[in-house]
Amino acid sequence: METGVSATRVPQREAAVLVLEDGRTFSGLAYGAVGSTVGEGVFSTGMTGYQETLTDPSYHQQVVVMTAPHVGNTGMNDEDAESRRIWVAGYVVRDPAIRPSSWRSARTLEDDLRDQGVVGICDIDTRALTRHLRERGAMRVGIFSGEHLDVRADDLLARVQDAPEMAGSELASQVSTDDAYVVPAQGERRFTVAALDLGIKAMTPALMAQRGIEVHVLPADATFEQIRAVRPDGVFFSNGPGDPATAPQVDVLREVLDAQLPFFGICFGNQILGRALGFGTYKLKYGHRGINQPVLDRTTGKVEVTAHNHGFAVDAPLEGETVAPSDADNGTSYGRVRVSHICLNDDVVEGLDCLDLPAYSVQYHPEAAAGPHDAAYLFDRFIELMGTASPERPASARSTSEETA
Repeated sequence: METGVSATRVPQREAAVLVLEDGRTFSGLAYGAVGSTVGEGVFSTGMTGYQETLTDPSYHQQVVVMTAPHVGNTGMNDEDAESRRIWVAGYVVRDPAIRPSSWRSARTLEDDLRDQGVVGICDIDTRALTRHLRERGAMRVGIFSGEHLDVRADDLLARVQDAPEMAGSELASQVSTDDAYVVPAQGERRFTVAALDLGIKAMTPALMAQRGIEVHVLPADATFEQIRAVRPDGVFFSNGPGDPATAPQVDVLREVLDAQLPFFGICFGNQILGRALGFGTYKLKYGHRGINQPVLDRTTGKVEVTAHNHGFAVDAPLEGETVAPSDADNGTSYGRVRVSHICLNDDVVEGLDCLDLPAYSVQYHPEAAAGPHDAAYLFDRFIELMGTASPERPASARSTSEETA
């Protein structure tokens, strides 16, 4: 009697090739949709949570390489998606699961990739590819299969090299909601937050709602007047894709800061806060992507294991309490700003704390879908900030970081 893998029909796959912009190639087999795709090649170090990775809008126009060798074993379900669709431009795995083995699975990972037209490749040495991206830096890559292989190698390389680079790309408007919507508070409504959707993950407003916050999710092009129309107790800027140097939301955030509205930003929102304060941003060599990044909270001295997905960072001094430079055109200055969190792998700025304004941000993802949950206290801190700024509202309990310090 046949059992295990031998009892499962292995899919017959077409040939595929991955081409990097520096000319290196990897031959493998088609995974997901057959066709062609081009994007920035990046790697994710998460051992789990591939469904949340695929549906994270911050991966828009990126080809994601999974460093975990075996992917797809828990299938796909209808509960864990972080947005309305898969956003990655392409997907690279070493050994795809032949079949899912989770009771929550509704279909296979490859079913969703194929149904949504996501071109992928498998059966390649992802360890060698990851080492190449670490040494050379994130770069444009293309995946080609089916009829797209019937062309000269030089033509495939030219297609990759002609693709737009991530630096200089404005992408938040492409992933944002078209229409505003409300995520109601669970239980008694304590606060109202205007959340700018720059690529928001579903878990973020869900965690706010669990804390009694009514979240008004607004499109990326929302004006300050539209934000004020919500009558918010606080303003939130989400994660999202693209180069923060292209973000028009910087000017909107300056109006928020001028109005002294409590502000919390994550990931892309952290970079926008940095630029609004007068700091620069820069592109990392290969970025941070995964759910196992160690970050030091410089306030408490604690190390948090955190979820990341960013290729840009804020260029702010790590030492002392700094004064953000004034904006030459607008003559604005927002006082003292402290780097609150740093990545222990490379000292990248992972958080900003405004000491003279009710505003703070972190570069990583405290909603942590999928895990870990070390940084969930940051949502409690937002409640505390709004309670302090609005004394007529009930202030929250102390944050987790203070309780356990």
